[in-house]
Amino acid sequence: MKNSLHQTTRRQFFDTCGVGLGKIALTSLLAGGSAYGNGFPGVLPKATLVGAKAKRVIYLFMAGAPSQLELFDNKPKLRELDGTPIPPSIIAGQRYAFIQPDAAVLAPQFSFSKYGSSGQELSDQLPFLSKVVDDIAIVKSVHTDQFNHAPAQLFMNTGGALPGRPAMGSWLSYGIGSQSSDLPSFVVLKTGKSLSGGSALWDSGFLPGNHAGVPFRESGDPILHASTPVGFDEQSQRDSLDVIRMLNKKRLHQVGDPDIQTRIDAYEMAWRMQSAAPELTDLKKESKSTLELYGVKDDEPGFGRNCLLARRMIERGVRFVQLYHSGWDHHGDVEKGIKTQAGETDQGCAALIQDLKDRGMLEDTLVVWGGEFGRTPMIEASETLRRTKGRDHHPQAFTMWFAGGGIKPGITMGATDELGFQVIEDGVRIHDVQATILHLLGIDHEKLTYRYQGRDYRLTDVHGHVVHKLLA
Repeated sequence: MKNSLHQTTRRQFFDTCGVGLGKIALTSLLAGGSAYGNGFPGVLPKATLVGAKAKRVIYLFMAGAPSQLELFDNKPKLRELDGTPIPPSIIAGQRYAFIQPDAAVLAPQFSFSKYGSSGQELSDQLPFLSKVVDDIAIVKSVHTDQFNHAPAQLFMNTGGALPGRPAMGSWLSYGIGSQSSDLPSFVVLKTGKSLSGGSALWDSGFLPGNHAGVPFRESGDPILHASTPVGFDEQSQRDSLDVIRMLNKKRLHQVGDPDIQTRIDAYEMAWRMQSAAPELTDLKKESKSTLELYGVKDDEPGFGRNCLLARRMIERGVRFVQLYHSGWDHHGDVEKGIKTQAGETDQGCAALIQDLKDRGMLEDTLVVWGGEFGRTPMIEASETLRRTKGRDHHPQAFTMWFAGGGIKPGITMGATDELGFQVIEDGVRIHDVQATILHLLGIDHEKLTYRYQGRDYRLTDVHGHVVHKLLA
């Protein structure tokens, strides 16, 4: 009897103890809740700590690493030294992915001006963002430990440089749950090229699988296989799902494998999303002025459309929306590359800020913009690789901006040296960014933990400090 009890899982105990999960679920219903909670089954809304300023996050991730020197961090000294070798004392001991340490300086390829009552300085490639510059906080002093794309993207998104760690959206789903009954708590939208970090960027890692990000497609059905199959009516499909659910639950009670619960949850969420997802992605009810604000034409896929979808998602209770836009890796012809990528994203970013503000949602929605690292002040040129006038990877300094959700608007924080090489004021590490995002959502980053393989893990690992200068 003793051995049998030791082999009994928690789920088997509830199945045989005389109380049962059914009665527990009924108690929850009578108390005004749901057996599944709001959102993914098992992802219940949880109370945040006192002082939360944000309720949800829209993260605009510019994969490939935008050049801060062409967009935000104007360096007249680079224009003065254009074409001359960078001083050896500056680059001693540094590692680069492609260029030689003695590469020549490359001047910024665009002009800069000051905008808004805050007088923040932006490149002329950001005409739309310049209109909302008083609503954003620009941080010029972010730096990272990673200098290649895949580990740097993973580090920014999961707090670790190797695959297998939960994404930030997964941590939020685990920590504070969902506000939606028909949509996932963590949704992913993608435009541009492929991502170096792959699907590990939104994976739940060692957290239960129902906390993983759910990618929505750019066109057609938002999620593959969510539509009702041809030849099935709604009742027959529901009957089929009920049979599958019964068999899965029976197996779950036998072996206690949490992946089976994830599968059950996924089937139920897919059922609810069959009506919710198509309505979400149908923009016909949006006004003409709103579509024009985002630059959306004829429901064509694109970054602006994804920004509008992000706003619609958070209106419907999605907790964390991650927009990935790839194509910022400009090892050659940084001028052309920035023109292209800024042209594809600037309007959508600014429209999102303005739209949220007009609807009274910006104050409790945190918007984050940035890539995985910056670009070098030195030129990258290679006849072999057919590269000219590009910039290499630069982890020592790059720029991000933040808006809404408790962020102090209209400020520029941090500074780099006259060449844009090193941070010299108010340095911000990646775990500091993550700690600050969690703080604005009412979460102490040191207390949001999950025990796995004998140790407690957290998004910020054993590092991270809240960047209080950013807070309103």
